[in-house]
Amino acid sequence: MTDNKIVNFPSAPRAAQIGRRLIPAKLRDARRALRLTQEDLGGRVGITRQAVSAFESGAKSPEPDTFAKLADVLVQPRSFFMSDNLPVFGEFGPRFFRKVGPDTIRKNDACTVLGGWFVQSARYLDDYVNYPAVDIPSASSSSSDGRYSFDEIEEIASDCRKQWGLSVGPISNVLALIESKGIVTCRHEIEGERIDAFSFWNGDRPFIFMASEKEAGARVRFDAAHELGHLILHRWIEQEEISDPKILKRIEGEADRFAGAFLLPKKSFPNEFYTARLDAFLDLKRRWGASIQAMVYRCKDLELIDDVQFTNLYKQISFRRWRSKEPLDDPKVIKIEQPRTLQKAALMLLESGKKHPEEICAEIALNPQLLASFWNVSPEIFGSSPPDEFTPSLK
Repeated sequence: MTDNKIVNFPSAPRAAQIGRRLIPAKLRDARRALRLTQEDLGGRVGITRQAVSAFESGAKSPEPDTFAKLADVLVQPRSFFMSDNLPVFGEFGPRFFRKVGPDTIRKNDACTVLGGWFVQSARYLDDYVNYPAVDIPSASSSSSDGRYSFDEIEEIASDCRKQWGLSVGPISNVLALIESKGIVTCRHEIEGERIDAFSFWNGDRPFIFMASEKEAGARVRFDAAHELGHLILHRWIEQEEISDPKILKRIEGEADRFAGAFLLPKKSFPNEFYTARLDAFLDLKRRWGASIQAMVYRCKDLELIDDVQFTNLYKQISFRRWRSKEPLDDPKVIKIEQPRTLQKAALMLLESGKKHPEEICAEIALNPQLLASFWNVSPEIFGSSPPDEFTPSLK
């Protein structure tokens, strides 16, 4: 990135317009971001569900004291509810969530809202800095139903590595690599929910939204490669298709296969596999930065082990309680990779002196703690304190 897009702007935000009214859609989005129902929100504010519904439909406007309570409960500045959404890069493509169905609707709705805010914050910085150019291979299936064969996925992953000038050895930093190819990423924790990652296109810019609560660097790397698979393989799929559990299961399997092929190439990884003993995977994990479970699946995909060996290995993994936490998951061994593109852009803008933190907060009108998380910067930059933290209890 270069700083040739930085220009002079006023040093202080303009005063808020007097008499502005709450924008109904902003109230709805803030509620969904916290996975609250209208009844939940009403109960916390001390109003009825019907009142919340009336505010969100625009049929009524809250009284000043009610508005203040709504803002406090939803953990957003007052200006958020009276400001239009910021520009984005274009139309949103499908969001590749790992699950669909009634039990995940609220979680996916929250991710959709958070993803939209993430894009707006990235587009804001795009006015001042140059992001890396998007350099992602295009792919299409030879099948009329859009299914990819295993051989096709292997070839696409291999071609991607070639296009990016990679050897057939381990990738030192997956997140740094994909960010250098124009994919904008963030790591943000959604409290109380298990979110692996999701990805999408907005206009011609690809995005990956990752969970920040994962403490295993190998799993973070696989999640990033999995989402890269979606961005390459499934760009043109429709959101309605993903809502079909059978189709979702298929494309998730394709993205997993891509991640395995991308991280553990067929031309090199098998040369280092020499035994189906579980402990032998420890050295491989240290070298390739992939979880033992991912490597066991990869060995099965490449027919290095048979079904019986695969089953036995997974029984051992379960017996040793490695399903959730494996050996070498210590970040000191395999570091947890962090997104840097937006961090560099934000710090570049601030260090230029063309924008003051308060001015940025006023113009974006979003919880500063949330903005700091999207940009991977310290909340103290925006003067955020614990009461502003975007992690209210849902109990």
